[in-house]
Amino acid sequence: MLRTHTCGQLRAENVGEKVTLCGWVDSYRDHGGGLFVDLRDRYGKTQVVFSPESGAEVQGQSRAIRNEDVIKVIGRIDLRPEGTVNSKLPTGEIEIRVESIEILNKCKTPPFFPNQQDQPNEDLRLANRFLDLRGNKMQETLVLRSRIIKLMRDYFEKHDFIDVETPILGRSTPEGARDYLVPSRVHHGTFYALPQSPQLYKQIMMIAGYDRYVQVARCFRDEDLRADRQPEFTQLDMEMSFVEMDDIIGMIDGLVEISAKEIHGQEVKLPLPRMTYAEALERFGHDAPDLRFGMELIDCTDLAAEAEFRVFKSVADAGNKVRGIIAKGAASKYSRRLIDNMTKFVQEDFGAKGLAWFKVEEGMKLSSPIAKNFSDELLAKFAERFDAEPGDLILMVADKYEVTCKALYALRKKLGAELELYDPKEMHYSWITEFPMFDYDEDEDRWNAMHHPFTAPLPEDIEKLDTAPHECRAIAYDLVINGSEAGGGTIRIHDSEVQEKVFGLLGMEKEEAQEKFGFLLDALQYGAPPHGGIALGIDRWVMLFGGLDNIRDCIAFPKTQKAADLMTKAPGSVDRKQLEELALKVMRLDEKRV
Repeated sequence: MLRTHTCGQLRAENVGEKVTLCGWVDSYRDHGGGLFVDLRDRYGKTQVVFSPESGAEVQGQSRAIRNEDVIKVIGRIDLRPEGTVNSKLPTGEIEIRVESIEILNKCKTPPFFPNQQDQPNEDLRLANRFLDLRGNKMQETLVLRSRIIKLMRDYFEKHDFIDVETPILGRSTPEGARDYLVPSRVHHGTFYALPQSPQLYKQIMMIAGYDRYVQVARCFRDEDLRADRQPEFTQLDMEMSFVEMDDIIGMIDGLVEISAKEIHGQEVKLPLPRMTYAEALERFGHDAPDLRFGMELIDCTDLAAEAEFRVFKSVADAGNKVRGIIAKGAASKYSRRLIDNMTKFVQEDFGAKGLAWFKVEEGMKLSSPIAKNFSDELLAKFAERFDAEPGDLILMVADKYEVTCKALYALRKKLGAELELYDPKEMHYSWITEFPMFDYDEDEDRWNAMHHPFTAPLPEDIEKLDTAPHECRAIAYDLVINGSEAGGGTIRIHDSEVQEKVFGLLGMEKEEAQEKFGFLLDALQYGAPPHGGIALGIDRWVMLFGGLDNIRDCIAFPKTQKAADLMTKAPGSVDRKQLEELALKVMRLDEKRV
């Protein structure tokens, strides 16, 4: 090794030792009589000193170094002089008195410095990821990621799971998102698909008798991206045989408990709280609610029906909903202009027709431009329904149920952050269960699977597959951390007849189902055990446990929102010869298709 120690390793007990350190120049300070350099690697920083005792040659060499140069120094450890100890650094009591220096590599002036206070825009960081990854925050995050993955692997090994790799090159199957396709050179005109998940393979593993499977799996989905979504991502994939939903949830509860304790020192009470999908939408407007604060949605449709306010009454009479939230003590914090901005927010981003509001004044008087349309008695009923007090702000949306959910969920989330209703460092874990089996696609006039086509219905709802698919509930469960879906799973269909029936509801004829999923349907007829599992989003776990806002900050080499790698310039064009080998032709977007 070129070095004897790392830059975060040495302490006062090492004083007098001769050591060799290698690293990057984090900063340097010329104090006339000597040059002081903070030498950095991923383990920490150590101050190295070039003094007159280093000799003229060494001092001369030191004058050539600049930030981000890679250097090697040899010297003896000494205590820092009294009054110069840096208590912020673990190595802050000591310094290295340099006896020799070797500049291993010079760094040209970088577009930014890894630990500069004001970070550049994300595109510049991603284009120069080799610099960005040197920063303390990125290094801490990737260490956390490694720690979380090891913790997961150790936990499942302890519980008798075996780690099995499944193929990256597979068959394109309709699983919800768009596939990334890979053309075959050997079988012209055919394509592999990169896996959206190892779903089918892990079900086959259960049928094959491997009752506890786990894998850190790479997955790919060609879909529009958001701050918490990437085209390629990593998940902890788990499957078990001879289990029910409570067994899967109990296994993950244990992982959450140990993760919270090991990473944050947090004691988590088990079992984690649960609520049904229907309850989550009714109380919070969303199937992944942030439970670190209250501000639950309140239904006042019955009161709206009594109002002379045409907007409320017409919505109630049409069978739609008037629902709202109350921001305690927030009336004075939101001017008419800020409320107008909130109105635009729910209109433009979430399709609401508007936002009604009341400020609660002394004497429990509700003030608002629309207050004149309500009797004093009815206003008192609204105040009572919202459990209002002077100084509160009531916000309401009148629209279809789905619109009130989306708009008020977003408004609740926005106000929760603005009013600091929770500690950002707090972690809250819960489960959402009993999702609908299907949702209806009005544009294509057909049912879609809410989770995936292999999800089992609740036993008491199986008959509804024939009579009322819209009422059929799935044995599905999502883990929610701080208002983000951190994992999702289901109990699978292990009966081929039920599986064929679900395929039929999804508009898939028997011939098509056999062509796309024949291997699964066949396998289900050869002794398939009851089984189920879950996939935990590792990237999202790192984001949540690391207190980050953007999933790209917890992946070493992420893609942009347009699925591009700005450092390597992927995706890129390929040689014509490669296309010919694959029998492919690149068409212009405006070229007529035959």
